[in-house]
Amino acid sequence: MYVYDQYDQQLLNERVTQFKGQMARYLEGKIAEDEFLPLRLQNGIYVQRYAPMLRVAIPYGQLNSDQMRALAKVARDYDKGYAHFSTRQNVQFNWPALEQCPDILADLAEVQMHAVQTSGNCIRNTTTDEYAGVIAEEVVDPRPYCEIIRQWSTFHPEFAFLPRKFKIAVNAVPGEDRAAIAMHDIGLNIIKNDAGEVGYRVLVGGGLGRTPILGTEICDFLPEQHLLTYLDAIIRVYNQFGRRDNKYKARIKILVKALGIERMRELVEEEWNRIKDGEGQLTQAELARVKQHFVDPSYEDLTDEPETLISAKAENKGFARWLSRNVRAHKKPGYAVVTLTLKQIGTPPGDVTAEQMDQIAELSDEFSFGELRSTHQQNLVLPDVEQRELFNVWQKAKVLGLATPTLGLLTNMICCPGGDFCALANAKSIPVAEAIQARFDNLDYLYDLGELDLNISGCMNACGHHHIGHIGVLGVDKKGEEFYQVSLGGNSGGNAGDTSASVGKILGPSFARDKMPDVVATILDFYVANRHEGETFLEAYRRIGHDSYKGAVYGKAD
Repeated sequence: MYVYDQYDQQLLNERVTQFKGQMARYLEGKIAEDEFLPLRLQNGIYVQRYAPMLRVAIPYGQLNSDQMRALAKVARDYDKGYAHFSTRQNVQFNWPALEQCPDILADLAEVQMHAVQTSGNCIRNTTTDEYAGVIAEEVVDPRPYCEIIRQWSTFHPEFAFLPRKFKIAVNAVPGEDRAAIAMHDIGLNIIKNDAGEVGYRVLVGGGLGRTPILGTEICDFLPEQHLLTYLDAIIRVYNQFGRRDNKYKARIKILVKALGIERMRELVEEEWNRIKDGEGQLTQAELARVKQHFVDPSYEDLTDEPETLISAKAENKGFARWLSRNVRAHKKPGYAVVTLTLKQIGTPPGDVTAEQMDQIAELSDEFSFGELRSTHQQNLVLPDVEQRELFNVWQKAKVLGLATPTLGLLTNMICCPGGDFCALANAKSIPVAEAIQARFDNLDYLYDLGELDLNISGCMNACGHHHIGHIGVLGVDKKGEEFYQVSLGGNSGGNAGDTSASVGKILGPSFARDKMPDVVATILDFYVANRHEGETFLEAYRRIGHDSYKGAVYGKAD
C-alpha cells in the first residue's frame, strides 16, 4: 500500500497543527461559528444529534494492521469503545469530544491516517473495488489510479469550496461494479481499447440523495495519460456553472440534467482542450512511481484446494457455508480473499468494537501480510489468505462474531446510523435493521432466497444507499412520527454503469416501524411464490413488474 514520504508526512503534520490552533481559537470565542464551520468540516467533524462525529479517511478502502490498531485506540481512549465503517469505505467515531478531535488527528497522523476532506464541499475520498489488486478479472489494479487522484485532489486550491461535495469512484472489472460508479459525481471504468491501450470510460452526474440519478457517459475512451486533465476540466466546469443558491440543487447531477449531456460534453471538451497537453498529464514515470507501492506481497508457490481445506469443508457444514459466501477466488493459486462480516445480530451493521479491531489487526498480521480492506457493504476484507489457513481464520473470526456466512444475502444489509446519532435523520435506521435481522435469522431460508441487497437510510441524504438496494428502506417523518418508505428494484450496477444499474421505485405509502419485518416478509413470500428456477430477486422483480409486488403488499394493483 502507499507509504507516505517525508513531504506527505510533513503536509499532514502541518495540517494537524494548523487545525489544533483553529480549534483553540474557536473554543476561546475568537473564531465565529460560521467561520469555523468549513474548517471543522474539511477536517472531518460533523455536529450530530448528541455529540460530534469524526469521519476518518480510508483512501480507496485500504489500511494496514497498525492503522487498525490506531483506530481501536481512538475508539477506546476518545469514544465509547467502538467505531462505524461507512458505505464509502471510511470509518466514523460517533462520540468524541469536540475539543479532543485535534488530539485524535495527531494520533492518527502517526500512522499516516487523517480526516482531510472527509466532509465539506470538496473532493471526498476516492473509492474502488474492495478486491482491487487480488482478483484475476480486473483489467489493471485500480489502486494506483485512485492514489494519483487522491494526491491530485488533496488540498487542490481550486476545488476547496465547490458548490457541493464531490465523489469519485473507480472500477476496473469487466461485467462487475462493486464501486457503484454510476452513482457517483464522476465514475471511472478502467478499460482497454482494441489496441490493448489502457484508458477510461467516464460517467458524470450520478448520485443518490434527494434526486437519485444514474451517471451518463461523457467519454467512451479517455487515454490513460489524460486522467487528471479531464477530471480537472469536468470539475472546473462544475465549479463555474454549478448552482450555489440552493444546496439541494448544487450537485453536479443537477447541472448535467439542466445542461444536457451534449452541452456538458461541449463545455468540458472546451476546457480540456486548453489544458490537456500541459503539465497535468499523467506521465508513465509518475504512474510507475505510484505503482511501486502496490506490488504483490511475498506469495508462496501453492496449489488450489489443498487436502486440509477439502477435508475441513466436507466435515463441517458451517465452514462450508462460510466458504461459499464469504470467501472468493484469488488471482494467486493457493490463496483466497476473505470477507469479515460486521453484521452480527444485535450489533448495528458496520459497527465494530475496539477489542474486535485489535483482533482483526492480529488476524491481518497472522494471515494476510498485515493488510485489510473496508467495503461499501460495511464489512472488512483480508485480501491475501492462504487456502490452507482458511479453517483457522474461520474459527477465530467466528469467536469474534465476524463470520456470519451471509455476504450478499438479505441480512448482510447496509444501514446508516440514522436517528440514533444523526441530526439530519427523519427516523431511526438501526432498530429496523435489527428487527429484520432477527426476523430472518434462518440460514436455510436466506440461502434459498439467494442474492438480495437490502439497504436502509434514515433520511433522503441516502447514506444507507436505499435507492440502490434491491429492497430499499427510507425513514420519513409523518407529523412528528417515524415511518418507513419501501422501494424495489434498485441496483448498484453489474456492468459498470450500463442499464443493469437502476434506481429503486417507491412501492407506495409508508409503514410504521413495527410493521417493517412483516412488509419485508410479504415481499419475499411473493418473490418465492412467483420466481422461476434459478431466478434472483432482482431478475424476478424486473420480469414480474412493480405493480404486482405493490398489489401483493397493499392488497391491490394500480
